[in-house]
Amino acid sequence: MRSTRPVSRITRSLMTVTATAAAGAVTALSLAASPAAAAPTGTTAPRPGDSCTAADLGTRHPYIKTTEVSPTITHFKGWYVTEGTTGEQTVSTDTTTVINVSVGLNDTIETSFAVEALSNVSATVGLDVKLEYTSTSNESNSVTWNLTQPGYYGFYKGTKKVTGTYGSLNCNRAQQDDGSWALEWTDGPGGGSFTTFTTLEEGAVRCQDDVPADSIMAKAQALLDCGSAAAKTDHPAGAVAPTAQQEQARPAPDPAPTTGTPAEQPTATAHSARAALDCSAEAYKIAVPGKPLSWGAPLLADDGVRLRPSSIFSAHLDNWRLCNVTERDGVIEASLWNWGNGGCATIAEQNASTERAVLRTVPCAEDDLQRFYIYRDVPGSSKIGVQNKYTGSMMGYDRYADGEFIRQYSSGRQDGTGTFDLTAV
Repeated sequence: MRSTRPVSRITRSLMTVTATAAAGAVTALSLAASPAAAAPTGTTAPRPGDSCTAADLGTRHPYIKTTEVSPTITHFKGWYVTEGTTGEQTVSTDTTTVINVSVGLNDTIETSFAVEALSNVSATVGLDVKLEYTSTSNESNSVTWNLTQPGYYGFYKGTKKVTGTYGSLNCNRAQQDDGSWALEWTDGPGGGSFTTFTTLEEGAVRCQDDVPADSIMAKAQALLDCGSAAAKTDHPAGAVAPTAQQEQARPAPDPAPTTGTPAEQPTATAHSARAALDCSAEAYKIAVPGKPLSWGAPLLADDGVRLRPSSIFSAHLDNWRLCNVTERDGVIEASLWNWGNGGCATIAEQNASTERAVLRTVPCAEDDLQRFYIYRDVPGSSKIGVQNKYTGSMMGYDRYADGEFIRQYSSGRQDGTGTFDLTAV
């Protein structure tokens, strides 16, 4: 487990972050982050290139990359009205399309990151969209409408389906044009896709009705298949058998994101034999800045990583090595191997999408659940934020207390309790 191979240049460079800022001995890592694009004005949400502070190192925010709004019919029924059967009609429609609200891995939309993402979608497209998990299949299929003219009608329910992609903004150091360093919101890992929809509207429409183009009503009118025999033939009052076009307009439901991973999300591999890691010779504490408690690995397999005081009795459970270190766009990626119990930090696979899931240690393996991104303060400071590669969530804790679990938070801890010190032992 302990490395017998030479440590890479980038790993040696990373491990120079050993002294406190006051000692002035913290050495900058070898690779610098690229300057981020300028942020647009007129928005309170952070954008790439906006400035951030060391307290933001353990947080993240979503931003919307692309959106598409498409009027969609979710329920439909062809209905014929004859003389003497006009007036208020209540029709049970058939489901044509099922839209499920989703954001990346989240199929419950209970995490702060998912809710914030959908709120940003609403602001971006200028529509009130669903901000919680729901599905159009949960809506009643009954449509009540007052009909004043006989004819062939399409009773419908529909909505504006909103889809697109989002990115993840993380606070990290970036080198400026003049060579200085600053903390900026940068486009980090952990993007994906989203789906939501607006409030359902219902109605009835005929072939001869003049309706706005590209509206929900126009989509329903198209489903009437006005050139078909069903549209041109008189029928008894009541339901009309679906036309071939209406049958074809019934796509498979949107898959609920209960399995698989979203776009741009790394894939977790199965736990295999213990991985051979290239670990640094140096060991580190991941500590609360200015306070004595730091990450302590468990002795028992069913326990989690907790805040613990460091002492001669810690048995190296508070010592971590960074293994298989890589760097991309100024962000470190590494496995966190514990010197005391020989395990690697991870979020349990069954808890990957769970807010506040506890950080644990398990036998090391090639698994993105055991990989972490490390966001750094400007050179001269050892402050960092830690993000799980697979879940995208930031590490933090609920309160400062001996024995408190280290947990994952989809948006991090906005009170700064997700910022830690990476200090050499």
